[in-house]
Amino acid sequence: MELSVLSIKGQDTGRKITLSDAIFGIEPNEHAMYLDVKQYLANQRQGTHKSKERNEVAGTTKKLKKQKGTGGARAGSMKSPVFIGGGRVFGPRPRNYSFKLNKKLKAVARLSALSSMAKDNKIALVENIEMSAAKTKDFVSILSNLKVAEKKTLMVTGAINSNVVLSARNLPKVKVSVASSLSTYDILNAETVLFTEESINSLEQLYSNK
Repeated sequence: MELSVLSIKGQDTGRKITLSDAIFGIEPNEHAMYLDVKQYLANQRQGTHKSKERNEVAGTTKKLKKQKGTGGARAGSMKSPVFIGGGRVFGPRPRNYSFKLNKKLKAVARLSALSSMAKDNKIALVENIEMSAAKTKDFVSILSNLKVAEKKTLMVTGAINSNVVLSARNLPKVKVSVASSLSTYDILNAETVLFTEESINSLEQLYSNK
């Protein structure tokens, strides 16, 4: 698969890069992608939910009424779950939702996500972006030139570019990631994935032999 390299002004530079079939041309493994996304979302959960059970709520333990002869059910404590202010039965407790996946499976999931986006023509290639200062206005103009300003966009760079990251961090529909830190969730969550030229080289070094 070949992609034309676009300039930051949105014009065709005349250069083309052939994408590796080992990265952008495999048969997507939907179950691997599902597991990787599931793990990502599970790891975001704090798991700090908690409600008080009957041994934790404040209240008297005095017997409310005599055992028999009232015509109602037995009642021994205000902490009972049947009363307002009583403890909850089997309420939520703090827990860890995270789980582990094999590195090879996660790699297959990322490659499947990249191949799926390439198959749907949702990827684009842009020349390396050099910004002398962190300016959101300049970054928005680049996105407008590339006609992705209104789309949920993932920009992939070869190395950490602090000016690009700072320029994009206030844009709710844009996320910047380096090639070595790509996640399946971020790829699939984007409408368009913008790769810089150097990011393609980084991806080939990371995944060509896997």
